[in-house]
Amino acid sequence: MLIMRKPLALSVAMILGAAVLAVPSPAAAATPVVPITAPPMGWNSWNRFGCDIDQNLIRQTADAIVANNLDDLGYRYVNIDDCWMASTRDAQGRLQPHPTRFPSGIKALADYVHARGLKLGIYESAGTATCQGLPGSLDHEVIDANTFAAWEVDLLKYDNCNHQGRPDAQRYQAMGDALKASGRAIVYSICNWGLAEPWLFAPRVGGSLWRTTGDITDTWGSVLSLLDQQVGLEPFARNNGFNDPDMLEVGNGGMTTTEYTAHFSLWALLNAPLLLGNDLRSMSAQTLAIIRNAEVIAVNQDWGGSQGRKMRDFGETEVWAKPMSDGGAAVVLFNRTAATATITTSAAEVGLGGSTGYALRNLWTGATSTSTGAVSASVPAHGVAMFRVNRSGSLAAAPAAGTHQVGDAAWLASSNFWGPAERNRANGEQAAGDGGTLTVNGTTYAKGVGVHADSAVHLYLGRACPLFSASVGVDDEVTNAAASVRFQVYGDGRLLAYSPVKRAADGPTSLRVATGGYATLELRVTDGRDNANYDHADWGGATLTCAAPGTGSVPGFTGGNGWGPAERDQSNGEQAAGDGAVVTVGGVSYVRGIGAHAPGDLTVNLNGACERFTAVAGIDAEVSSATARVVFTVLADGATLYTSPAVTLASGPVVVDLDVTGRAALRLVVGDGGNGVDYDHADWADARLLC
Repeated sequence: MLIMRKPLALSVAMILGAAVLAVPSPAAAATPVVPITAPPMGWNSWNRFGCDIDQNLIRQTADAIVANNLDDLGYRYVNIDDCWMASTRDAQGRLQPHPTRFPSGIKALADYVHARGLKLGIYESAGTATCQGLPGSLDHEVIDANTFAAWEVDLLKYDNCNHQGRPDAQRYQAMGDALKASGRAIVYSICNWGLAEPWLFAPRVGGSLWRTTGDITDTWGSVLSLLDQQVGLEPFARNNGFNDPDMLEVGNGGMTTTEYTAHFSLWALLNAPLLLGNDLRSMSAQTLAIIRNAEVIAVNQDWGGSQGRKMRDFGETEVWAKPMSDGGAAVVLFNRTAATATITTSAAEVGLGGSTGYALRNLWTGATSTSTGAVSASVPAHGVAMFRVNRSGSLAAAPAAGTHQVGDAAWLASSNFWGPAERNRANGEQAAGDGGTLTVNGTTYAKGVGVHADSAVHLYLGRACPLFSASVGVDDEVTNAAASVRFQVYGDGRLLAYSPVKRAADGPTSLRVATGGYATLELRVTDGRDNANYDHADWGGATLTCAAPGTGSVPGFTGGNGWGPAERDQSNGEQAAGDGAVVTVGGVSYVRGIGAHAPGDLTVNLNGACERFTAVAGIDAEVSSATARVVFTVLADGATLYTSPAVTLASGPVVVDLDVTGRAALRLVVGDGGNGVDYDHADWADARLLC
């Protein structure tokens, strides 16, 4: 719980970048122990060797990485898993390496690995013992973190065995704090498997990656199970913190080359850590060809705004995709069946609609082709076809300026679990047009879209529609408590905003999203990760506001803030820079935004180049006090363009949508609402300029 003091006036120069970044849960902070910009790559001892490890294996593996040029591709971490330590601590309470298997010590091993341009990782558990019964770090966090720092370790995999039932966040926070205080940059890999949901707390305690599953095994069934568990976790990944579906099994012999190729492709698309788990000292040509595919690795290492996710499910064939930073998309056509199958999707379904042509590159064959929109391949049993897809033609004309009802607009594509997505009516049953009036907890909507999770509706914006709005929730045609859905909004395949999990008893949530500068919009509903039964969901009153096309670029801003620095793409938090959570106002989490605190005064330079400023301004969910009360004001070149009423948690946020044509600069002012500035954490959520 945040305890606010009287804020201190501090000034800070801030840059609001143009890239859209996926974010963790509302409870999660944005700065890990060691910020990383891509999923870690390397090797871990457990999958192939278990406890049969020694210092010679680790040295030989480091040599094999270099000999096979894997380091040039990004494989840098050499991670020692469980069983590296002695059964007791020394007289000072410090961990000791196993005396016969690691007689030279961990520091000497780190030196050996570092001399080859690589990094050393090590293992411990947030319990009284590791999973193999060796000394754990619970209540020894400080001495162990300092020991790892003295040994010059670069990554800690922190497991969850023998935790004594103590709260997860508390145990992992203790080690995160100790790592930060150790004086060495150590990547924090949280291995909190089991009933816990580490994606809800791991970023807040300093994690750079967090396990989302139990252990992988070298079987096709295990790969399928772990992959299925990733669906619905995409909102919690971000550009410096990654969901981890466990290590790779490629080359361990339990699957076919086709299955290993699928395993590697899908983990790459998920922006998962690529940690090899085979014996690197003796690999087949087929294994090397898989793990050395530079184009597939490039997909993994590119944060285009969202991790890979399932876009379409045909039953036993699936389409997965992720945005790329060059504006294209990576696409995996996945065949779970025991026979060859033709799988087809479209550029529109992967976020690239609206072009007259597309360029495709098959990342496993190297073949290139062109398409007017279809992405299709004959895919072998248990296999994949993987493509990079980019627009190569001309964009269609933008929608006309004005207000457009999504229920009446043209759709690029749509998919729905139970019958078709319905225009201006609820989902109903499987037949088209069989739903009733869109109704969420007694509130009716004449216009909108009725769907059933998992579903998606894709629209073309032509970079000319700066605002999307809807009221979202479970339709009253179902009352079963099993109904649970999450609403997500994507622009050009990048996550922009998402709702909490909504249930049948919940009232509607007002969703307002800045969409200026995006060519396409995707309205997706996923289930609440409990199954799709009864998941009838409404986009009530779904509306697009369109204007002249623009790029959506956003310049930098400078200014003062009342409590610590104003924060980019996170809430204000406490006084330290980068200690906020994902921006959340009115029950909606936004990927982009400015976290501020009254009194705050920020200046945005426009240089006369922008036409519209949009934001959702409100009190951030990181505070629960009714005392929080602010007034938002927007000024341009000395003239006041907008002043909000007093905004509180109870009142909910206000939508700011302003014409700024020809203006040189904007001032975004957060003022006290008349009762003092305590608890006045305020967000310019989803702040965006159409330029």
